[in-house]
Formats: sequence, C-alpha cells, structure tokens
Amino acid sequence: MAGIGFELRKLLRKDSFINLLGAYGLAGVISSGPWVLSVLGVMLIGVFSVSLSATQGEVVQFLVSVTYLMALSLIVSGLFQHVFTRWVADRLYEGARSLILPNLMGLLWVTTGLSFVLALAAAVWLMPGTSTGYRMMMLANFVVLCNLWPVTIFLSSMKSYRRIVVIFAIGYLIAIVAALQLWPFGLEGLLFGLLLGHGFLFFAFFYTIIRQYPSDTLIRFDFFNRAQVFPALIFTGLFYNAAVWADKFIFWFSPSTSESIVGELRASVIYDIPIFLAYLSIVPGMAVFLVRMETDFAEAYDRFYNAVRDGDTLERINRFRDDMVLVARNGIYEIFKVQGLTIILIFMWAGEILDALGISRLYLPLLYIDSVAVGIQLILLAIQNVLFYLDSRGINLTLCILFFAGNILFTFLSIQLGASFYGYGFAAAVLISVVVGLALLSRKLNQLEYETFMLQGR
Repeated sequence: MAGIGFELRKLLRKDSFINLLGAYGLAGVISSGPWVLSVLGVMLIGVFSVSLSATQGEVVQFLVSVTYLMALSLIVSGLFQHVFTRWVADRLYEGARSLILPNLMGLLWVTTGLSFVLALAAAVWLMPGTSTGYRMMMLANFVVLCNLWPVTIFLSSMKSYRRIVVIFAIGYLIAIVAALQLWPFGLEGLLFGLLLGHGFLFFAFFYTIIRQYPSDTLIRFDFFNRAQVFPALIFTGLFYNAAVWADKFIFWFSPSTSESIVGELRASVIYDIPIFLAYLSIVPGMAVFLVRMETDFAEAYDRFYNAVRDGDTLERINRFRDDMVLVARNGIYEIFKVQGLTIILIFMWAGEILDALGISRLYLPLLYIDSVAVGIQLILLAIQNVLFYLDSRGINLTLCILFFAGNILFTFLSIQLGASFYGYGFAAAVLISVVVGLALLSRKLNQLEYETFMLQGR
C-alpha cells in the first residue's frame, strides 16, 4: 500500500480542510470504491431485469447465485492472499521484480486448476435439477473470480488509483449492459453478462500488471519454495475469509432461517438484508483505516526499523518505538470514533433508510446489531494490519481461528435462542477476537525492542 500512502501524504501535507477531505475521500474510494461498485453493479442488474419483465424468481436466483460465487471464491482465494502478498513484498525488497509476473502466472494456473475442480464438484452435488447452461455459467464465473482476487493484490502497487476505480466502473457497466441484453435467456443470460464484466476486469488488470512487472520468463512456481513462504499466512487468509462468511452459511443452511432458491443453494431473507446494509456502513471507517495505517503508522514504523538497522542511539530508538505505539493506539481510536459516529447515525435514521428502500421495519433490531458487529470487525482488521506490519504471523492466525470458531459456536447458539438473538453470535465472536487482539497487540508492542534486537542478532 506504499503508493496509496504516498499520494495521501501529498494531500495531508497541504494543511487545509479541502485537502483533508480530499485525502479521506481518496482513501474511501480506494478502500471501498471497487467493492461498492461491484455490489451496486450486481444489484442494478437485478433491478433493471425486473423492469424488463424478468421474473422475480429469476432475479432472486441470480442474486443468490452471485452471493455464493463471491463468498466461496473469496474463501478459496484466501489460501493464497496473504502468503503470496508477502512473497511479492520480499521479492520487491530484494529487487527481483522480474520474478513477480511469472510467479503470478504460476499462481493463476494453480488457482484455475483448484477452482475448476471445486466448481465441478459443486455443479454435481449442489446444483441437482438445474440446467447444464446454469452449471457452466456458475463454473466459469467461479474460476474467473478466483483468478480476479489474486490479481487485485497488485492494485496496491500501482500509482494511478483513479484508473483502478474507473476500470471497475467500466467492468460492471459492461456486466450490466450485457446482462440486460441477454436477460431473455433467463438466469443463464444474466450470469453470462456478469461473466463478461468480470472477464474484462481480470484482463484489464492483468494487462496493467504485465506493463508494471515485465519478465522474459513465462511461468514459475518459486512461491512454493518452502524457504520463501510462511505456511501460517496460508491458514490466516483461509480462516479469516471463512470466519467472515461462517454465520451467513449457518443461516443459509438452517431450515428455520432459510429457504431453497436454486438447486441446493439456499438464502436467509431475515438475515441477508440487514447484514448487507450493515457492511455498506463501514465505508467511512475504511477511509480512516487507510489514511491512518498508510500515512501515520507506516511512517512511524519506517522510522523505528530504520533506526534499528542503522544502529541509531538507544534513546532515539526508544522514542521512535513510543511514537509508533502512540500512532497505532491513536489510529485504532480514531477508527473507533468515526465508525461509532456512523453507527449512531444509523441508529437515528435506520427506520427512514428501510422505508426508503421499501424494507419492513421488522429488520431494525437485526440491522442495529449487525451495524455494531461490522464496526467492531473493522477494528479487528486494524489490529491485524498492525500485527502484519510487526510480522506477528502466529498471533494473526490465532485471532483468525478464534474469530472462525467463535462465529460458528455463537451463531448456532443464537439460532437456538430465537429470532431476538439473531446477529448477536457474529457480534460476540468479533468482539471477543478484538478484546484478545488488543491484549496480544499490547503485549507485542511492550516486547518490541527485545524481539527486534533478538532478530537482528540472528
């Protein structure tokens, strides 16, 4: 994320309210813009399809199918998300830029093979009674999405961030136009339109990567070298993404909270709408997260470790360490304040928001607790980001496993307790993870000098 931090720092150096808003606005667009555009794109396909006389059942099946595609592709690609990012960072530090593109090609081949096998199994076991065309579209979309997520790893190394958002906008515009043109072919036509949009995104970003990281080698698998990878990062990516979706899958496949939509794919109307709206509320917090983590904390981190590497005085090293701790604390606190204010506004206007969207106010209690839960999840993300900077792989993996196990346990418990407790399982799991994470992060920062000098001596 160094390039983002550089651009944000240029805006923040100009001490004016306009530049401050510009920095946070840019951070909001970069951190949430592509995700918001993808959500809006899929929703607009559904809305326009209804206006063009597509049946309500087909639109619901489309939205549920896309939700499963997103969820499962994120979980599968989570296997490589952190470990490959770290591998790329290490190669850039070594100056071995020519290795990045061929290894990305290797990763894409691995991802394609794995996702194809999993999608083929799902087409057989999870989609009985569906058409061959539907199964083929689901398989193709799944493979493309599993390849799209690893490619987005490289977005943070690019300097033209506005272009990234523009490409996302063009990609989903293509998806919308294609889906609307193909809607007479039913569910398969809508999915094919989405496939065209995601295909454009993948190849547009991949072309940019080829220009950024040229190489004479076509394909390599150096990222499988045991001496260059950290297995803990594989499980960190897997468990975190699985934890985020665990409560959703439990609600989808619990008979009392869900209904069958297409094949064996199910949805939970009572749970899906509030959690979807709640996740949209974290855009302000994400902007603060990006600004604080990629300006203040990144600079404090560099000052401390540069002082250690350059053999600076102990007094200056201790001061830089204290500055880094203070910046981390203030960053988490500022995210807490901004997201807390956002939650207060949601509590004040949630009824009006639901009325404007034509959604029953019966969803209000669940929207409240889900908004609190995703706000706490953002704090967990900030904690983990600091821990990644400090190379605390074991602690991060522990937090992800705790989040995953807690979400499963407490979500099952909330369903047993009844509708009044829906959402509290997810909230409890992420809250416990944050409390434990803060304690472990505090201990890590207290031992920072000792661990740093011990590692320097090895």
